[in-house]
Amino acid sequence: MTQVQLENLCESARLVVSGAVDFIRRERNTFHQKSVEYKGFNDLVSYVDKHSEKLLVDGLMPLIEGAGFITEESTLNTGLKEWSWVIDPLDGTTNFVHGLPCFCISVGLLKEGVPVLGIVHECNLDECFYGWSAGGVWLNGQQVKVSGTTEMGRSLIATGFPYTDYSRMASYMAVFDHCMRNTRGLRRLGSAAVDLAYVACGRFDCFYEYSLNPWDVCAGAFLVTESGGKVCDFKGGDDFIFGKEIIASTPGIHTEFLAIVKEKFAGE
Repeated sequence: MTQVQLENLCESARLVVSGAVDFIRRERNTFHQKSVEYKGFNDLVSYVDKHSEKLLVDGLMPLIEGAGFITEESTLNTGLKEWSWVIDPLDGTTNFVHGLPCFCISVGLLKEGVPVLGIVHECNLDECFYGWSAGGVWLNGQQVKVSGTTEMGRSLIATGFPYTDYSRMASYMAVFDHCMRNTRGLRRLGSAAVDLAYVACGRFDCFYEYSLNPWDVCAGAFLVTESGGKVCDFKGGDDFIFGKEIIASTPGIHTEFLAIVKEKFAGE
């Protein structure tokens, strides 16, 4: 697929995502917590997640014949194919349920397992972050880049708190403690996809988290790399989509932050 074809594909996918965003924005005004279901402890889902995912799958399916789907709510899960859509229909469900204004739709596209397109549409501010291979990253029509920060002391770090897997908490909190003492601060918004999009546009300088799924990070990780950032797992490798751990940052602090994570997680 040529760059022009990818750009056109991205535009078509954005229209599909926009339709699902409109649905979520309508439902937030009347949503009641009694509609919440539980996939596991602290792992919430509702009819909003499920219907959003159906809208996305139905809309994306005709765009690439025979493409695979990896979806959070299992509307359609085919596993990896040559082309595979990776979908989170409502990243930040807990925020949505509690009326907190940070949640989004995340759609990534893999070509033979490698990200080539990403869309993260934050519903409350109506901000759509999107990009395709060699096409840059855009926010509502304006091109964006990662920050130029080169010092940890001037950086703002984003993270996510584990809510089901607490097996690595000691190491995680050691990194957290270091960041509290040596950066401008940490933020936890409750949506990994939004966190990554904010790294891609320079609002955050770094994001790290473990116990994540492909649909949480696929689109956002692509946006970070396409906007000039660095993305890796906690060992510095490239198993960050399916490996359940990720560091994404501006290049100026990446080496230093990776060294901190390696040190604090060394005993595992």
